[in-house]
Amino acid sequence: MNKCPITYEPCKDKYSKSGLAKLSPRLTHLEDLPFTSQEQRREAASRAAKMSIQGVQPKLSAKLSIKNQALEIVDSHGTFIIKPQSDIFYQVPENEDLTMKMAKSFGIEVPLTGLIYSKDGSFSYFIKRFDRYAKNKKNHLEDFAQLTGNTRDTKYNWSMEKLIPVVEDHCTFPALEKRKLFRRTLFCFLTGNEDMHLKNFSLITRDKKVELSPAYDLLNSTISMNNAVEEMALPIAGKKSKIKREDLFEYFGRDRLKLTQKTIDSELQNLIDRKDDLEYLISISFLSEEMRDKYLDLISNRYNRLIG
Repeated sequence: MNKCPITYEPCKDKYSKSGLAKLSPRLTHLEDLPFTSQEQRREAASRAAKMSIQGVQPKLSAKLSIKNQALEIVDSHGTFIIKPQSDIFYQVPENEDLTMKMAKSFGIEVPLTGLIYSKDGSFSYFIKRFDRYAKNKKNHLEDFAQLTGNTRDTKYNWSMEKLIPVVEDHCTFPALEKRKLFRRTLFCFLTGNEDMHLKNFSLITRDKKVELSPAYDLLNSTISMNNAVEEMALPIAGKKSKIKREDLFEYFGRDRLKLTQKTIDSELQNLIDRKDDLEYLISISFLSEEMRDKYLDLISNRYNRLIG
């Protein structure tokens, strides 16, 4: 029995019917990507100047072809982003897909994500673009680096507290978005994501409403790096490490975000309620046993620091 890399459920073929249906109800199977992971990295480098997606991690733009039952690499008008295996860090696609699924379980809005087989049998990660709709139409999207006049070179030169005025000044319903920001901050700390810089937060305009975009680029960077010394990319209470419960709940949630005690208590309860679900997802993920154990150890440590 196989395991579907889109839904993690048991299946007879490479993908389950429900996994394929998430991509399209007209899919009966999904072809492997016609490139090895190394070839995908080369393709990403050669196409970089033509494509609208950027970043340190190699990325390819793709669209779904029902006729060919495949995700096909394109230079423009792609509706999916594909990330191959890294030649530096271990199992990044498996890590990112798992963490995005954990975020969904945690109550964070995320796009469709999954893993797809490549020609060499390795997995690549795919994510559906949430800023595209209809045919070649785009929702307005700006990341927090753009909104604050920062660049890729200065995306770490900010703080979590300084994100709050961005939300207050630009969002249609700031109170709702500040709660979302609080939940994402808790989740990133909980899952060892110490690389949530300014370009990993965005605002999107949908139906004339400006709000936090669906989450993206979520992964446990701590276990990928092995020697991570920080716990947050952007400092909170002046710290990037040795973050305490009171830094997140009292200082950031109550004093800076101005969330009510009822809201903070509700977010704490959500964190407690989701523990078993998060650990289960890790246990059935496509990470190696060693990486699953590292993830479970980290999340156990972070839970102990947050709830005792």
